[in-house]
Amino acid sequence: MKKIAFFDAKPYDKVYFDKLNKNYEITYFEEKLNPYTAKFTDGYDAVCAFVNDDINSLTIDKLLERGVKVIAMRSAGYSNVSIRYASDKIPIVRVPKYSPYAVAEHAIALLLTVNRKIHRAVNRTKDFNFSLSGLIGVDLYGKTVGVIGTGLIGEAFINICKGFGMNILAYDLYPKENKGIDYVDLNTLFKNSDVISLHCPLTKETYHILNEESFFKMKNGVFIINTSRGSLIDSNALLNFLNKGKVRGAGLDVYEEEADFFFEDFSDKIIRDDTLALLMSKPNVIITSHQGFLTEEALYNIAKITLENLDNFFQGRPLKREVYCNLRM
Repeated sequence: MKKIAFFDAKPYDKVYFDKLNKNYEITYFEEKLNPYTAKFTDGYDAVCAFVNDDINSLTIDKLLERGVKVIAMRSAGYSNVSIRYASDKIPIVRVPKYSPYAVAEHAIALLLTVNRKIHRAVNRTKDFNFSLSGLIGVDLYGKTVGVIGTGLIGEAFINICKGFGMNILAYDLYPKENKGIDYVDLNTLFKNSDVISLHCPLTKETYHILNEESFFKMKNGVFIINTSRGSLIDSNALLNFLNKGKVRGAGLDVYEEEADFFFEDFSDKIIRDDTLALLMSKPNVIITSHQGFLTEEALYNIAKITLENLDNFFQGRPLKREVYCNLRM
């Protein structure tokens, strides 16, 4: 039986992987995979990693030295992996489709919460304070939402927004045909959107796609929603335009320095990240801990597809979900 080293393991991971696993001996490590924890993989045939594991060139070398033959990402994203360095050294597989609805619905939840100030209302009524002062929101009906990235998640988000009666503008490097989506350039999207929601991968082109210049072009009172990757937004620029009042509110499920904090409990520690602390102090900012994927359906699909990817590798079948470096495509 092949042995799998499973990093950054959480209780909810174990439930679904243990339920579906029939072919592997899985050892769960709470530690994240990085150049230091790679030493745990002696005698393992594969590693299973997540979005905040540090799979750089040194990590890859250490895995290869210990006989690891494949890296199975249990996520769609792989910006934390040195894909170019891994090219022709070790195959990397991922889970590109687990539940686009899970993430799209969480994006809507963030938008509704920050707009209608649900978080503040709940805290207030727990103290039997039923005042409505300071809880005014806006109708989403008739507003324009700019969607950056129209993959499966972006498309699911668009369909929900249409149900709310919102107008849709979209930007994508690879527009979808025959979907009835109104594609525009970024400047047009920034200028005309009441809400901007990010659903694109993190690449060289999309790094800090929302920056000082971008925010300057936006409408006054814009909402910013990000359930994709933290580094799509320049956090200091967002903070600046929140302070200026140009950004009405932000709903963030990701943060560009999240690897040091997200998925762990720091409730009894001092967070030494001034930008994150300042963002969290804002009454018009909602930050959740990268939980957009966290539904029963998504967790089931992640486990199922990850195990299928491993089966395909060890049984010599084509790796249809393998990640390739652009130089190899």
